[in-house]
Amino acid sequence: MHIRDMLAEAERTGEPSFSFEYFPPKTAQGVQNLYDRMERMYNFGPKFIDITWGAGGRIAELTCEMVVQAQAYLGLEACMHLTCTDMGEEKVNDALRKAYKAGCTNILALRGDPPRDKEKWEATETGFRYARDLVAHIRKMYGNHFDIGVAGYPEGCDDNKDEDLLLDHLKEKVDMGASFIVTQMFYDVDNFLRWVGRVRERGITVPIVPGIMPIATYASFLRRANHMNCKIPEEWLAKLEPVKNDDVAVREVGKTLVADMCRKILAAGIRHLHFYTMNLAQATRMVLEELNWLPSPDRPLKQALPWKQSLGFGRRGEDVRPIFWRNRNKSYVARTQEWDEFPNGRWGDSRSPAFGELDAYGIGLTGTNEQNRQKWGEPTCIQDIANLFVRYLNKEIEYLPWSEAPVAEEADLIKNELIELNQRGLITVNSQPAVNGVKSTHPVHGWGPSNGYVYQKAYLEMFVSPALFPEIKRRIENHPDLTYHAVTKSGNLHTNAQSEGPNAVTWGVFPGKEIVQPTIVERISFLAWKDEAFQLGTEWARCYDAGSPSRLVLDEIMNTWYLVNIVNNDFHRGHTIFEVLSGLEVPDLDTVPQPQTNGTKAHTHGAPNGVDASA
Repeated sequence: MHIRDMLAEAERTGEPSFSFEYFPPKTAQGVQNLYDRMERMYNFGPKFIDITWGAGGRIAELTCEMVVQAQAYLGLEACMHLTCTDMGEEKVNDALRKAYKAGCTNILALRGDPPRDKEKWEATETGFRYARDLVAHIRKMYGNHFDIGVAGYPEGCDDNKDEDLLLDHLKEKVDMGASFIVTQMFYDVDNFLRWVGRVRERGITVPIVPGIMPIATYASFLRRANHMNCKIPEEWLAKLEPVKNDDVAVREVGKTLVADMCRKILAAGIRHLHFYTMNLAQATRMVLEELNWLPSPDRPLKQALPWKQSLGFGRRGEDVRPIFWRNRNKSYVARTQEWDEFPNGRWGDSRSPAFGELDAYGIGLTGTNEQNRQKWGEPTCIQDIANLFVRYLNKEIEYLPWSEAPVAEEADLIKNELIELNQRGLITVNSQPAVNGVKSTHPVHGWGPSNGYVYQKAYLEMFVSPALFPEIKRRIENHPDLTYHAVTKSGNLHTNAQSEGPNAVTWGVFPGKEIVQPTIVERISFLAWKDEAFQLGTEWARCYDAGSPSRLVLDEIMNTWYLVNIVNNDFHRGHTIFEVLSGLEVPDLDTVPQPQTNGTKAHTHGAPNGVDASA
C-alpha cells in the first residue's frame, strides 16, 4: 500500500496514525534483536515503518534484507531509504530491484550525508547529484509502482541553512514525482508550523509527515539535537535539566513534553506522525501511551485476516492458510515462498506446489542450546514439560518451540481447560475457541471490514501419548461432530475425515462480499506441518546432553507420541472437545526416563515409534 494512501485515509477519517523508523544494526546479534523488537512493536499499530540506507557494502545489503524481513515475514509495510551517497546508477537499480522483489512499494529518496572520510558531499561517477535526480530516475524506471517520499528541513540541513533555497529544492523534488515529505526531527513546533505555511505558499500540496524523536536519556537527547542543529525550547531544558541524571525521570518528563508537542501538531490539522525510534521501544511506547494511541479494547488493532498477512511479492492477495502454522507465521512464509501463486478465495491442492524443505532459514528452532536451556529449563519428566506449557498459558514465558509469539488473547476463553489438559499430560501446541457470530470489530476475535460477523470452530492440537491414543480415537470417532487427524513422527496416520479436502475453521460474513474462509484444516498440509512439529521437538531435545533426562524425555515424546488435531464442526458448542477428553491422564507423569541399558530403552509412556497403538 502506498504511503500517500495511508495518509489520505487518516485525513479522511480524522483518526491519527503513526509510523516508525529503524536503522541497520552493526552486528548479527543486533539484527536478530531488532527483528524481535520490530515484531513486538508491530503490535503498537504502526501504519508503516521505514528503514534507513547504509551506504556501501554490507550495511547497504542489510537495508534490503531488512525490507524483505519486514514485508514478507513481519507483515509490516516498509519504506526503504535510498541515497545518492556512493551510489552509481547500477547500484541504485540493484537496490530498486531488490525492493521491488521484496514487495516494497515505498521509497524515501535522499541525497544522503557525505561519507565519513569526506568533509563535503560529492556525487559518484555515473551517480546522482541531487535527490530530485534520484526521484526522476525512480519514476522513469518504475512508473507509479513506488510511492516516493523526500526529506524536508524545517531548521535547515548540515550544509545549507538558506530556507528559500531549500524550499526551491523541495519544490523541484515534488515536481519530479515525490508524493510525500518526511521532515527532519525538531522540537520547536511553532517554527515547524511556520515552515509548513511557507511550504504551502510555494504551491507544494503533498502531505507533510513530521519527524518525532522521543526522549530516552538526557545525554542522547542533547547529542541528537546538537547533531541535527535542532533548536530545543527553553522550557524543555528547564524541565529536563533538574532530572538529567535520572533516566527514569527523564523518560517520564520527556514523554509528556513530546506528547504535548504531538497534540499541538495534530491540532494544526496534521494527522500522521513519524517516530525516530533509534531501534528502541520504550521511549516511543511511553509517548504512544500518553497519547492513548496503543491498541486497547476501545482502540483494537485492526487486521484484515485472523492471521498476520505477508506483504511479500505476490502475496498481498493471499487470504487462506492452514491453521497449523498460526503460531509460526515466519516459518509458513518461508516454506511457501517459492509458490508461483497463493490461495485466494479458496484452498487448492497443496501437493502442488509442495511445501519447502525444513532446512531453510527461519524454520528450525531459534537460539543457541544455552539460550534455550535458560528459557525452558531442564525438564526431566512429562510433568515438567506440562508445567512449562502451563506457564506459557499463564503468560509467564513468551515462547515455546512451537510458538514464536506469546499466547493469543482469545485463548483466555479456554485457558482453564487448556491448563487442565496439560496437567493431565496432554501437551497442547495450538488451539482456538468456538466463536458464533461476533462483530468483526470485536477487540479480541474481530478481523476484516467493519459491519461484518466472524465465526470459528473449536480447534485443538496436541501431542498425545500412545498409552492414551486408542481411547481418544474411540471417543472422537463415536462423536458425530468431531473430525481428527493423528500422526506419528514416522507417518503412521489415523483420521476420520471423509476427504483430503479443506475444512474451514474460521470464516467471516461481510456486506457486499462472498463468505471469506481464511483458516482451514487439511490433510496434506497437516502432514507437512507434522514434519516441522516433530523436528522442532527433536531440536529442543538436542539442546541437552545425550543420555540426560531432558534429552530422553523429549526424544521419547518425539519418537513415540502422536500429533493430533481435533475440529468440533458444531461451532455452537464450544466445550465438546474438552468434554470428550475428560478423565484421561498420561500414566507416570513424574517418572524420569532412564538411559539405555543393554542396547534397549525403556518406554515409560507408551508404545515405540511406528507401532499402531490402536491395533
